Amino acid sequence: MKKKVKLFDIVNNTILILIALLCVYPFIYIFFIACSDGTYLARGEVTFFPKGFNLEAFKYVLSNDDLNVFGGLMNSFIYTIAGTIVAIVGTYITAYALSRPQLKQRYVIMGLFTITWVFEAGIIPQYIIYSACGFVDNPLVMIIPSMINTQFLIICKTYLEGIPGELEEAATVDGANQFQILSKVYMPLSKPILATIGTFYAVQIWNQYLVPQMYLKSDKYQTIQQVLKRVVIVSGDASTAFRNVVQNDVLLNQQNLKSAAIFVAMVPIICVYPFVQKYFKKGILLGSVKG
Repeated sequence: MKKKVKLFDIVNNTILILIALLCVYPFIYIFFIACSDGTYLARGEVTFFPKGFNLEAFKYVLSNDDLNVFGGLMNSFIYTIAGTIVAIVGTYITAYALSRPQLKQRYVIMGLFTITWVFEAGIIPQYIIYSACGFVDNPLVMIIPSMINTQFLIICKTYLEGIPGELEEAATVDGANQFQILSKVYMPLSKPILATIGTFYAVQIWNQYLVPQMYLKSDKYQTIQQVLKRVVIVSGDASTAFRNVVQNDVLLNQQNLKSAAIFVAMVPIICVYPFVQKYFKKGILLGSVKG
């Protein structure tokens, strides 16, 4: 029996390792292409590992003002950080209020949130409303409208409902008000769910493409996703097209320059996960099923 269990563990671990390698492979491949000399790429000699290893492609895409990759990165950083903070605060406070039995209308309010989640008006009505609110060509469009995601609200609310009510009763007996109960009782116990919804919001804002494409018209407000679309997909314009260049005796062609731009856009949001990993699994499990 022990041998069967051990064999099962080996097979299971092997499969998981293979799946992990398949997931990681595209990131590593793009990095290797970006680090290769353009001469070897043009000859088709780079199959996986880089040849003529260098980081000139990264330096070029980040320092070229015409491409505006660095500017797009900075804008996305600002939108993601500010939007995530605002979204966590808004979602958590709303979830806390909706989880309180004292709020008699909580089911009605939650039902209204659910309706907006299930039934969407569409792009044109959304544009009309956003335009009337002054969100066109306004960076706040990346922060305010998406402040509360109903799905994340439900997860957070379910998590808070799983915290024993005796803690609130004890705090009330000690003379604590609702704000003190929220900040000193519930928030210290909510690190897993805060990390979870924070990660969700950060990934959602960083990868957002349709909203900035529709509403952010000025180049100074554009996100990294818009910049990538312009310089990687639509690269026919002379001001944005990647051209073969020689930098520090290294040939840089379109292939490794595009790979460098794509990798630069992926790395920041990937780096977020290791810092919240220990909270992520616990938060999503406890928030999805009431304990």
